[in-house]
Amino acid sequence: MARPFRRGAWQTAASVERFFEFSLLGLLVSSYLAVAGSGQMDRPTMVLAGAALLLRALLIGGWLRLQIPPSWVTAATIAYLGFYPLDWRWISQDFVAATVRLLFFVASVRLLTARTSRDYGLLVVLAFAELLAAAWLSANLNFFVFLALFLAFAVATLASAELRRCWKRSPQIARSGRQGLLWRLAALSAALALGILVLTASLFFVLPRTAQAAFQRLAPERYRLPGFSSEVTLGQIGQIRQSHRPVMHVRVLEPRRRLELKWRGVALSRFDGRRWFNPPQPRQTLPVRDRLLTLGGDVIRGPGERLSYEVLLNRSAADALFFAGKPELLWINLPAVIRGPNETLRPAGANADAVRYGVHAFLPDETAARKLPARPVPAEVLDCCLELPPLDPRIPELAWRLTEGFTSAAASARAIEAHLRENYRYTTELPKQQPADPLAHFLFERRQGHCEYFASAMAVLLRCIGIPSRLVNGFQSGIYNPVSGWYLLRASDAHSWVEAYLPATGWTTFDPTPPDPSPRRLSVLSHLALYLDAAETFWQDWVLSYDLTRQLALASRVERSSRAFGERWLAAIGSGIGRWRRNAGEWLRDYGSAALALLALAVAAAFLGPSALRWW
Repeated sequence: MARPFRRGAWQTAASVERFFEFSLLGLLVSSYLAVAGSGQMDRPTMVLAGAALLLRALLIGGWLRLQIPPSWVTAATIAYLGFYPLDWRWISQDFVAATVRLLFFVASVRLLTARTSRDYGLLVVLAFAELLAAAWLSANLNFFVFLALFLAFAVATLASAELRRCWKRSPQIARSGRQGLLWRLAALSAALALGILVLTASLFFVLPRTAQAAFQRLAPERYRLPGFSSEVTLGQIGQIRQSHRPVMHVRVLEPRRRLELKWRGVALSRFDGRRWFNPPQPRQTLPVRDRLLTLGGDVIRGPGERLSYEVLLNRSAADALFFAGKPELLWINLPAVIRGPNETLRPAGANADAVRYGVHAFLPDETAARKLPARPVPAEVLDCCLELPPLDPRIPELAWRLTEGFTSAAASARAIEAHLRENYRYTTELPKQQPADPLAHFLFERRQGHCEYFASAMAVLLRCIGIPSRLVNGFQSGIYNPVSGWYLLRASDAHSWVEAYLPATGWTTFDPTPPDPSPRRLSVLSHLALYLDAAETFWQDWVLSYDLTRQLALASRVERSSRAFGERWLAAIGSGIGRWRRNAGEWLRDYGSAALALLALAVAAAFLGPSALRWW
């Protein structure tokens, strides 16, 4: 009888050993996916680390046998430690990127050669270091998903490691309890991980300032989309439009129809034939007091309407604040805002990955404003927005030919806008080779391009006939997400248009770009993406941007919900009691006599029944 017992004990120990190795592998896979999901891991590191994880899975499953000499591992590790300073200083020139590559190299090498408990302990430490790197690099919702997986595998790894240690110390196990041991261990690990997540999530919403400070340190400024700085080269907006990276979310605060708005970011006034830029000028720092900043409140506005909206802007994607209309009142959780040339506003002192702000803006009715009396053009506008580089002589000739016979600046601008929209074709394809004169090549040879070429062409044509103009980069429209109630704007929604200074209306918006002949259509996957975007919006709004204000708003919602629930509950009890009384009265009226007779018989049977039975 002893031999089967020892065989069963050995089989149980082997199962625990395999469970431990797969749990440790899951720990490393979840930390690897957390870093890869941040989008900051270079492709060679991603491929090599993924191959090492796959090889380890094959080794554990018994489908592959591989023996690497320890001397090779030591030599490779020492060689990479010597390469690490070179990678940091000259190749990647980034301490975080070089350190992440070092972590994954050491983890991959150790993963393929791990045999002892010391090796396994080092792998656990490396997996935790990779998770910290993911927290530093990523601020997206997928990090929370991989964090939950990491936590579940961590509990399973530590629990099975303790069983493994106890077995090696004393290889005797009880006969009972072996059935379903691994399933019970997996269920216990999942339950513990879920309990930890629920507890920490509750503490997070109770302690917002600590959480906000932590996330601000774990989400440094990283990648910037080109096109929203003080210098933009022709073609950069076209490159941006090839990406579908989410940039900002917008929620209109008043219930109204869906709006097709332009979100103005930066305006550029100088053109040298290839790039638009703003000359160096002193910037004005506008301090924010009590999270409120008044912008242009004393300016006399013409006809139009006002709009209030909220913006959740991804700081890693742009370096400007975006507005629809002319902002009058700004609510923002920053110490200051920087006003640059051409009414460009930029955030100051923001360390978080997302900037959240609310705006009360004025939307001018430019059609009605054209009837206003003309005003003189300010001297600073003439100085900044009429300068031209050496041009192909065909460009001024085209400008005068298109505006011949028009007596007003507004009519001339509309004529140029209509000519570009009707006689040129929109495409997102970039020229294979950059021509010597990109603007003349677009107007007279290629006759197709993306919005940046249309806007540049119109601005230059306007300047040729003496109308001040400037290029504006921002975003247009976006997709309305009915799940979250927010508009989603991606990098592919980047757009360029023109602002021309007209005597009657001042700076007026013109868009010479024709519509896209192949607009995007929502597919089944696109509808699924809307749900994922709603979850991502919740993560950005209620986790990364969570502060004392959000806590008070959440507490107010909970208080209102609990009060409404209590009122509904009391009302339901009151209505139920009234309904029961009515039903009881009707029942007694119909069956009361019979019920009393049956009750009397039951009482008589209870008292007289035993005596009658004994007598019988």
